[in-house]
Amino acid sequence: MAKILIIEDDLTFSQILEGFLKKHGHEPLAINEVKKSFQILEKQTFDLLLVDYRLPDGNGLDILTHLREKGSLQPIIIMTSFNDVRTAVKSIQLSAFDYITKPVNPDELLMIINNALGKKESESTIDSVEHADAIKGKSAIADKLYEHINLVAPTDMSVIIQGESGTGKEYAARALHMQSKRKDKSFIAIDCGALSKDLAASELFGHAKGAFTGALNDKKGQFEIANGGTLFLDEVGNLSYEVQVKLLRALQERTIQPVGSTKTIKVDVRIITATNDDLKASVSNGTFREDLYHRLNEFKIHLPALRDRGKDLELFINHFIKLSNTELQRNVLNISSPAKELLLQYDWPGNLRELKNVIKRMVLLTPNETAEVDSLPEEMIVAINQAPKPSGSDLKAINEVNEKALILETLVKVKYNKSKAAKLLNIDRKTLYSKMERYEIE
Repeated sequence: MAKILIIEDDLTFSQILEGFLKKHGHEPLAINEVKKSFQILEKQTFDLLLVDYRLPDGNGLDILTHLREKGSLQPIIIMTSFNDVRTAVKSIQLSAFDYITKPVNPDELLMIINNALGKKESESTIDSVEHADAIKGKSAIADKLYEHINLVAPTDMSVIIQGESGTGKEYAARALHMQSKRKDKSFIAIDCGALSKDLAASELFGHAKGAFTGALNDKKGQFEIANGGTLFLDEVGNLSYEVQVKLLRALQERTIQPVGSTKTIKVDVRIITATNDDLKASVSNGTFREDLYHRLNEFKIHLPALRDRGKDLELFINHFIKLSNTELQRNVLNISSPAKELLLQYDWPGNLRELKNVIKRMVLLTPNETAEVDSLPEEMIVAINQAPKPSGSDLKAINEVNEKALILETLVKVKYNKSKAAKLLNIDRKTLYSKMERYEIE
């Protein structure tokens, strides 16, 4: 049984969540404001937080930022409407475990909660998108990416991995480690965005007993733990200026000094860093040291967004279906043409992480061998329908794309009740069936 804090201002929905969680053996507590959450989190600890993005006195990111600054690492799931999906992706960048869109599907919510509670949390590890189950892809852009990885992996050069959230930066870092001479030593991953400013130096370099309030014993830092191996610093741009100074010294002198200690410790660590943003911009605006940037940037690898990887998308879809079949004990072998078209048209702002979650949800909601459109999140259809349409003089082709998207959206809305769909579309059932056949909508 887990203690779960629900932060949701829709009282009816909040009560439904409470009942649902109690039914599945959890101990929920519901509140409705950001301010109240800060007060109760000072007094109680919870195994998981279920947070609505839009709240009367703030939003879910306020809560996420507050907890991460305090060094709290319990999993947080953000609940959001479709209009806030890109903000929800931002919450992943700030170390939320996951997000779920409203209206919430109970099976999907339970799956995400179980994943979050089953995930081993530690201050020295971060969530890998697919480090144990990734595939490389076969596109030209993937070939170039792995050519660079193969080239720099055997060296001791510091590497910056740049890419959008969810593109698999930790997987790339692990690939670099596993192809290096350090592969038999430790690979330590740290999410710098989840480290509080006060505890970051202690986490990286260790501390001596009595160095600060709560330092009851000597503690080894991650540099010392990773000695001989690789240290991966995700979102390195979040480190404070003071910690950047210490990090630069550690890299230049190959020694560290624990907080509150006068002794220095020799370390031999390869540094790989990752960022969603361009650190050059941070250097320009003075939030990141230029000398540290150049020390880290001996080699840069750019991870492409999923929307730029061409036919690799289909490879990843099939790969994640196999993984989800195994994990969820399903037997999904096919995707209907309309469902597959939606998957291929969507622009995937959350990249591989979002794709993996969507496919897992699709498999969960598919009781037979063929996944249909209604197993996909409705907001995907809305997003595709609202996306800018292709330019050109073929007006008929453009109109057909719009018509097919509208029919799909309507069918999903009425759960594939053909009579209701025809009524909403203001056509008769015969015309609807004809158009469904024409557009290969099953």
